[in-house]
Amino acid sequence: MSRFTGKTAIVTGASRGIGLAIAERLVADGAKVVITARKAEALDEAVQSLGGLDNALGVAGHAADLDHQVEVISRAIDTFGSADLLVNNTGINPAYGPLTELPLDAARKVIDVNCIAALSWVQQIHRLWMKEHGGAIVNVASVAGLKPAPGIALYGASKAMLIHLTEELAVELGPTIRVNAVAPAVVKTKFATALYEGREETVAAQYPLRRLGEPEDIGSVVGFLLSKDAAWLTGQTIVIDGGLTLTGGVE
Repeated sequence: MSRFTGKTAIVTGASRGIGLAIAERLVADGAKVVITARKAEALDEAVQSLGGLDNALGVAGHAADLDHQVEVISRAIDTFGSADLLVNNTGINPAYGPLTELPLDAARKVIDVNCIAALSWVQQIHRLWMKEHGGAIVNVASVAGLKPAPGIALYGASKAMLIHLTEELAVELGPTIRVNAVAPAVVKTKFATALYEGREETVAAQYPLRRLGEPEDIGSVVGFLLSKDAAWLTGQTIVIDGGLTLTGGVE
């Protein structure tokens, strides 16, 4: 038996990139997955890449919308019988530049999607399934949440908040629910292209492992954290950065 046989996972922001790679790893390890994103067409393609409706279900909607969250969790339970695992992967960064020039509406949106929505997903899945049955949760943070990240400072601050929420939730929800986080450096996805496009070799040279991350690098660690192999881990943030933070870098 695979380590997630009989388990159902919900992965937000999973039509491509890191979220899809996480879903792929979970399916490969035996889980059924429910994936979310804003665009139904992209989700349909992702579901097919995961092996079709026998393995996966896509539900389109806005990650911060409470009704959408309840619908996703309810459909996971109705379709696959449970909602054992949650990955809060959705994140946005709509503005670059100094904090002194950041539009406050953009700042509010970042906190709402990157932090408040993640908390709301935990609240709903706790109410609808995990309070009675237990489970495991992983929040996708960032190395930008560990130290100052000029140019993406509010994004970094939101990820620092997500890391702290992870710790608080781990204390509150133990012993039956584990909550951990991952903090990737630059991963080669559409979301991160502005951080490396046209200068990948130069950026990668800052990393001791001399390459940028691939989505699969994150998927494997998230799979570990959700599994019984990590049964005595909670409230931790695993840095996945090719050694970058050892050199003092964050991007």
